[in-house]
Amino acid sequence: MDDPEFATPQAKGTVPHRRRPRYAGKNPRRFEDKYKELNPDRYAADVAKVLAAGKTPAGSHRPVMVAEILSVLALQPGEHVVDCTLGFGGHARELLARIAPGGRLIGLDVDPIEHPKTAARLRSAGWGEEVFTAVRSNFAGLPRVLAELGLDGADAVLADLGVSSMQLDDPARGFTFKSDSPLDLRMNPSRPPSAADWLARVSTADLATALTENSDEPHAELLARELTARRSKTPFTRTLQLAKAIRAILLQHDRRYDPKADDDSVRRVFQAIRIAVNDEFGVLDLFLRQLPSCLKPGGRVAILTFHSGEDRRVKHAFREGLRAGFYSVASEEIVRAGLEERRANPRSSSAKLRWAVRAACRPSPTGC
Repeated sequence: MDDPEFATPQAKGTVPHRRRPRYAGKNPRRFEDKYKELNPDRYAADVAKVLAAGKTPAGSHRPVMVAEILSVLALQPGEHVVDCTLGFGGHARELLARIAPGGRLIGLDVDPIEHPKTAARLRSAGWGEEVFTAVRSNFAGLPRVLAELGLDGADAVLADLGVSSMQLDDPARGFTFKSDSPLDLRMNPSRPPSAADWLARVSTADLATALTENSDEPHAELLARELTARRSKTPFTRTLQLAKAIRAILLQHDRRYDPKADDDSVRRVFQAIRIAVNDEFGVLDLFLRQLPSCLKPGGRVAILTFHSGEDRRVKHAFREGLRAGFYSVASEEIVRAGLEERRANPRSSSAKLRWAVRAACRPSPTGC
């Protein structure tokens, strides 16, 4: 057939037809498309819209209870302060502004991915090496850090515990089950084991204990038994795979469970595994034992916790420190975020602040 109307694209010398891209719709599937705030330079309008709605943009972090922390620490120009969990640097900015001129902030963080980003942001904001020192270290290493910097103690210490928003919002880190990611959950990805490796080896009894002690999971024994039984057939290596298995177990054994309305157990299991993988309670216990000797006489400490296991440890450590004479005063009750902050930043709802003041003398001058 020679009629050009019926010639093929190749015969006409044109490019072969390509199907146009499908419309992604209002609810895109990919995490990167759904949470455009992860690329704030490209999607500034989306970030502004999230902030206007009183929410925290994905990949960033809104500092919690800033006013309450500043009130407790009562910072003065020229003081030496430690931010034990630098994170996104929101608290650090406020601390730096109040110890200038002449003060110095030491910012610790174990995360090798986020720590240099935050240090660069603070440097670009004008905080030079003479006032801000970034140290990649777990906060349990505080005595060593102070000794290496030639300091005999800090005037104030802040520790904002738990996982940061940047870690939760980065699907590659495996902290979230909002997307299909490697089951990792490590704050320091270079330090084994990953969550997948830990879950592959942990005994049923130890998993049940972790679920109970680390997250108060009411179905701890059931989930521990079923998860360890299922891993022999298919090891858990992906976040959505683990979340799906948890829902399936509860759906089979709990008639009241509604997987469409209740993901609390999934969150608690992920939290418990994260705490175990990073030895968060062991690190916190060591930090609390060393803390009094890392404070100057009259030094103040403020600690933010986000679940009962952390808060219990801080409460008991401060209580024992009072009895031993290390602290002159410590908070009797927890301080919570105000109603307005809880509305504007839902992640502040579970925050609990406790504080203490170092005694004027040191009954046991050891450590740093």
